[in-house]
Amino acid sequence: MSTTFWVGEIFDPNAADGSQVMSTYDSQWMQSYGGCDGVVTNGCKTEARTQAKGFAPTSMTPKENPFYLDLPYDDINDPTAFAERASVIPWANDPGFAGNAQNRSFSYMKNQWVRIRMGNRECYGQIEDAGPGQYHDKDYVFGSNDARPANKKFNGAGMDVSPALNGCLGFSELDGESDKVDWQFVPRDQVPAGPWLKVVTVSQVK
Repeated sequence: MSTTFWVGEIFDPNAADGSQVMSTYDSQWMQSYGGCDGVVTNGCKTEARTQAKGFAPTSMTPKENPFYLDLPYDDINDPTAFAERASVIPWANDPGFAGNAQNRSFSYMKNQWVRIRMGNRECYGQIEDAGPGQYHDKDYVFGSNDARPANKKFNGAGMDVSPALNGCLGFSELDGESDKVDWQFVPRDQVPAGPWLKVVTVSQVK
């Protein structure tokens, strides 16, 4: 199950993780992104995205990839995930990643590419936050295909996707929790041409 979130969203001002003005990897995410990823109407609200416009927001030009998502593994701020990340994350010892196990300015998760499918649609996005609800769910994120999310909130969602991915995948609701997807990590060189490559996020932890 997947829900939708967006840069600038505030869904619970009383919760530690109730705002998308910042992300777990970027304390100034909204500024880095270029503003509200939607429309500013009594706050930052989401909007329908269309293929004709490349699923981009209508009121601003993103400085980072609008095809973003989160998974429930925060390898920077969650103590459990940080302690085990070098032995749990499959690419942790690959060139460009190895040697950063104790580097809190380097995330193995941020900017990683994920292929997401819903029905006959397939889209690609980059990880830019962690959640929903859980932050070291290694069994679901890196384990077997049979592992279910530990999260029980939001209809048991195991992923949040951006409005661009919501539109690309053809979700039934702009901001709901009833759309089911399947997904897998993919290396950058296996990401095909598409609107998700128009702006690629490369920044590390801020």
